[in-house]
Amino acid sequence: MSTFWSEYPEIEEKLIFVKNNMLEKSKSSEKYLDRSFEYLYSTGGKMLRPAFIIIGSLFMKQKLNEEKDKLIKDLASAVEMLHTATLVHDDVIDDSFLRRGKEAIHSKYSKEYAVYMGDYLFSESFLILSDYNIPRDVMKNLAQGISTICKAEMLQNHYRYDSKVSVEEYLKVISGKTAALFGISLSLGANQVGIEEEKTNKLYEIGNNIGLAFQITDDILDFTSDEKTLGKEVKSDIIRGYYTLPLLLAFHSENKDELQKIFEKDNMNESDLDQVFEIVRKSGAIEESKKHAKKYIDKATNELDKFEDTKGKQILKAILPKILKRSY
Repeated sequence: MSTFWSEYPEIEEKLIFVKNNMLEKSKSSEKYLDRSFEYLYSTGGKMLRPAFIIIGSLFMKQKLNEEKDKLIKDLASAVEMLHTATLVHDDVIDDSFLRRGKEAIHSKYSKEYAVYMGDYLFSESFLILSDYNIPRDVMKNLAQGISTICKAEMLQNHYRYDSKVSVEEYLKVISGKTAALFGISLSLGANQVGIEEEKTNKLYEIGNNIGLAFQITDDILDFTSDEKTLGKEVKSDIIRGYYTLPLLLAFHSENKDELQKIFEKDNMNESDLDQVFEIVRKSGAIEESKKHAKKYIDKATNELDKFEDTKGKQILKAILPKILKRSY
């Protein structure tokens, strides 16, 4: 379990349950399959999306009864399985060797195995939900969330190797592939404990803004951190033509000609990549990207301040600075 939630034992305890629940739901009669799922879930992660479902449920002042508490934890498990499925498939598409500091599933087992595993996780997540009388609109929102992620990934693929992608186009991609599921998770947790629609809609906006800040910060860390700390390859996005906010801003800075010369080469070597990173850092693009991330955290904070005081509000407000200041 990540240390991200260590200051919030109420959340951490439920996330431990979620992790064990996912493993239990993934079990089969084949030991080989079970070992591969144990390996997959052992890589941990911050588990923000299931945590947001739990936090959303804490916007109700009354303590949850046992039945409702189980529903929330199962919903959190289903959403994390959906998210994990997208990561397994992403690593196949990107040919990423590392995921959260460990060998990626497709590298350890095979690409075919990873694709089937991702598909299996998708189906199992909806099997979890089928145990409950989940309202049609909730199921529709989850399905739309997956569609949104897929469309954003296709759009991102369309923008590969395009240094002229605008900030607005970049934000459209990350809003779909990352932020939407943050918003869905936070609002879904609140919806299932009876929070009124107007407030759940606002919680969706808050979650979406947090998700935007989270992804921008992730993209900044690729330029300011290292492979060991992040647990992933930090230069792989550039090699594969995925240009994130810091690089796009650098392409619009006074250093753009330096960058363009490097990117005009048929093949970039390690030295070229190091130079790209140095140019991005000196261009002011990192600082500008941080301003963008802070803008979305500020938006989330301003909306959150309008809510009455609850455990959910307290925890969510407390973690907002951690979204920006994290090192991994």
